[in-house]
Amino acid sequence: MYEQPRFMLIASSQLQTSAILDRAAALATAHDAALHIVAFDYLEGLATADLVSEQVREVMRANYLERHRDWLEQHASLLREQGLSVTTEVIWVDNPLDEILIHLQEQPMTALIKPIEYQSQLSRLFFTPLDIQLLRKCPTPLHFVSDVKHALPRRILAAVDPFHRDGRYQDFNDRILHEAVKLATACDATIHVLYAHDLSSISAQEFGFDNGSPFFSSKGARSLFDAQCDAFTELAERNRIPPEQRHMILGAPTSVLCSYASAYDIDVIVMGRIGHGDQGHLIGNTVESLLHKMPCSLWVLAPQPMD
Repeated sequence: MYEQPRFMLIASSQLQTSAILDRAAALATAHDAALHIVAFDYLEGLATADLVSEQVREVMRANYLERHRDWLEQHASLLREQGLSVTTEVIWVDNPLDEILIHLQEQPMTALIKPIEYQSQLSRLFFTPLDIQLLRKCPTPLHFVSDVKHALPRRILAAVDPFHRDGRYQDFNDRILHEAVKLATACDATIHVLYAHDLSSISAQEFGFDNGSPFFSSKGARSLFDAQCDAFTELAERNRIPPEQRHMILGAPTSVLCSYASAYDIDVIVMGRIGHGDQGHLIGNTVESLLHKMPCSLWVLAPQPMD
């Protein structure tokens, strides 16, 4: 029995239209999917106003929420006229993380779509933004949208890290490529695969060297590079990625991905994340630092099972 895909869009609470709505609509159309738009509202002034009674505060909150519902419905009606199945919801909540996770548990989604919330580094030191909380807790694929040039992505980059001696993440890399190819096919987009290999971050002992000296020798470095190249080639061939669409670039993943995305006008990078606190070298370990630096949108997959 066919089950229609569903996307969940976290809408802005500022009552402003944005390119993210166009992106969500374009993805839903490309996947023949339903779209559920949710707004999580909370205004400190309305929640704690001391100059009015609780009854008056309730009326003010109700009026604000009704205004936001009307705003969402206006945009949803336009999308329905285009043939999309669209539902809307507005929820008054201070911390939306739990509400989002409950929604996703009750109604599984193909992906959660959300605009990236840019915050200063100082602010992130004291408060954990919702984006980071979702990266650490959400089992559903996350599409963080930024700098939308095309409503429907045209260029997609899959970021992988196939070189692990114990093979813990082999299946995860295959899933990243599978999801990237599926997304590119639905969007009629081009896809490329990139492995940013950073020799400086790899422990020589972890990969079977008795001590650090062979790692830093030219012969040892060459052997390590060849092993990485073989692992990347095997992964790409297993997933039928043509040679001209494979890219293995030396450098720190964050810098390589940012530079490549800018140089080649990438719309979306598909990548994985590992469990919070895991000290492995999977490229997903860099997602949190990438989130506020990327010149494009991200599509982030969680490992299975969730930690």
